[in-house]
Amino acid sequence: MKWYNQKELSAGVKRLVISWYLYKVFGKKAAEFIAFLVSFFTFIFSKQIRKITAKNLNVIYKFTNNPNSKPTFLNCYKNVLNYALSLVDKMETYARTFDINKLDFAQDTDKEELLELMQNKKGVFFLCSHIGNVEVLRIFISNPKNFVWPANPHVNIFLSKNQCRVFKDFLSRISVEANFSTYAVEDTDITTAVEMEEKLKNGDILFMAGDRISPNTPNASFCADFLNRKVNFPVGSFKFAQLCGADVYFICALKDRGDFYKIYVQKFIPDNKLSKKQNLENMQKGYVNFLQQAVKIAPLQFYHFYDLFE
Repeated sequence: MKWYNQKELSAGVKRLVISWYLYKVFGKKAAEFIAFLVSFFTFIFSKQIRKITAKNLNVIYKFTNNPNSKPTFLNCYKNVLNYALSLVDKMETYARTFDINKLDFAQDTDKEELLELMQNKKGVFFLCSHIGNVEVLRIFISNPKNFVWPANPHVNIFLSKNQCRVFKDFLSRISVEANFSTYAVEDTDITTAVEMEEKLKNGDILFMAGDRISPNTPNASFCADFLNRKVNFPVGSFKFAQLCGADVYFICALKDRGDFYKIYVQKFIPDNKLSKKQNLENMQKGYVNFLQQAVKIAPLQFYHFYDLFE
């Protein structure tokens, strides 16, 4: 079953709104308690979720030999619980109350490099994934202390059409001003690329996932060795990154300890001696390798609740 045929673990608008008001009225602990209950009953009563998480962790365990990724009943549940708790952290990013001091970079040089780009109004194209919780990075991007020019960079996020609808409806219901724009990946075309190229030239930030194939064009993919298995990735995300012409970075934010996150960044540097096609292939290989390293670090933050390894 492909990801777009799988009902998302993430809730619809109503459950998000309920979680939001629980967070606003009773605080984060109450929201986390609800996340625990929802994830527990989802896991207990969904045979499919238990089966998929066990299969995914089995693949990860064979690749990493990390005892924390053994496909035990407890680890499978922790995988689901971690995802539910990451949604609570996203609530804090919407409220802009997530503590910037809880974000750290694996390499200080990466932080300095990104700050320099943003302070100089140079756009950045982030190829992200469904590992960890990259949305907390928006706290870093929107931190006014980071910038010497008046406005923080505008963020453009590419999601599935259904996710765009859910986010827009959710934000309108809770009356939170969105400091970002969302775009449906299904509607992305050359016109969108031209628009994004112009935005990136003006210092915007762009996030696009590179680990889920498009529901509209499932055959527009490339096959790569990922965790010692053959997995299809969307070629469109990487071609789109090339078309936009901005600096491309692979990025993920992994929960480290408590509520702290560590941000991992790797810049893709094209080789001018190679053809466009060869550079595209190198970008794809670099991205897949980056994801493998992220899975090694945080195997229970691998949020693909469908049969990725068919």
